[in-house]
Amino acid sequence: MADLHIPYAIPTITLVAALGLRAPMLWRAGRDPEVRATALLLLWAAAVLVVITPVNIDRLNRATGIANIAAPWAYSFLTAFCATALTMIMRWREPPSERRRRRMIAIYWIYAGIIVGLWVTFVLADVPEPRIYDLDTYYASTPWMREHILLYVLAHAVSSLVAASMLARWYPKITKGWIKSGVICLQIGWACALAFDIAKLIAVVARWTGHNLDVLSTNVAPPFALLEAILVALGFTVPQAGPALQTRLRNGRDYRRLRPLWRTLRVTNAAAATARFGMLAPLDLKLMQREQRIHDALRVLAPYFDHAAYQRHYTTAVADHGETRARGLAGAVAVQSAVAGYTAQTPIQAPDQPALIGPEVTDHLDAIGEALHRPRLLVRIRPRTTSTESVTTHA
Repeated sequence: MADLHIPYAIPTITLVAALGLRAPMLWRAGRDPEVRATALLLLWAAAVLVVITPVNIDRLNRATGIANIAAPWAYSFLTAFCATALTMIMRWREPPSERRRRRMIAIYWIYAGIIVGLWVTFVLADVPEPRIYDLDTYYASTPWMREHILLYVLAHAVSSLVAASMLARWYPKITKGWIKSGVICLQIGWACALAFDIAKLIAVVARWTGHNLDVLSTNVAPPFALLEAILVALGFTVPQAGPALQTRLRNGRDYRRLRPLWRTLRVTNAAAATARFGMLAPLDLKLMQREQRIHDALRVLAPYFDHAAYQRHYTTAVADHGETRARGLAGAVAVQSAVAGYTAQTPIQAPDQPALIGPEVTDHLDAIGEALHRPRLLVRIRPRTTSTESVTTHA
């Protein structure tokens, strides 16, 4: 029996995880209406999946002592999910305006009315027999429960069609890749939603005409509902989480690339008094601190930096390694020599001359850090540069 709940558990855990991953953003930008709306959307989607799990339907019915109370409870969350999804699309497509605000309020009121209708029809219906898997078809012809079922299915279908229509008109105008990815997920999600609604309606209508196509409602429709919840939630999450994740990955890559350079420069103690950040500090802040420490250390090393030697290293490396890597290799060798000069206290520049390390180094910190990861290349460049210099001198 537990295996039957795995299809419900996997998407539910995914949605809860997505909501948990967004918790820091919700904490920092909780007043942003779009952030709140995304959080509500994930919450409604997760709530629907939790409630429609067969074991939870049975638990809710037993806990309340009301047969089939899980039906209006789950369908209310589903209706709230539909309303939030429609307003989210409007937030994406249209800039803030009084017209947009009125339309969004109208959607909330309409779907609030549908939720009220779900509870009223359920209260008026006579549904004494608890049904966990086949409630929609078992009570398809029952007065008021018939209206209850039609109300939630049609509301869900209309919202899916409206959402798909709005996105289809908007898609050609989208230029940002992350938003396009999100819209594609949404369109596939609402295609699954329509498949769910069609399967439910066919099974219900079949009951009205004396036929039995319950398999469409009990076996075919639920997987489409699960896919819809995942894809729609993913579609709204990707455009917000994608750029943030991309930035975080880029910052993490840059932070790691600069580590060898900072380790080489720490001997200067140029940033001994800087603040220490904990492991949970934002990565962009830690990257900014590391970059600042490196710049401070380079200012200390400026009197020991041999610009002529740097240019020779660069000329030697550029033929084999290209512009960017050559800058990194030349900078790495020159920085190591400057550190050695600093340690020995043998400055190259006269005290009365301005000491400065230019953009040929400061604009290529990532390349220098990456070059320091490759000590064998640096070892090969030094003798080649020395040999070239020797040949030039003898000539």
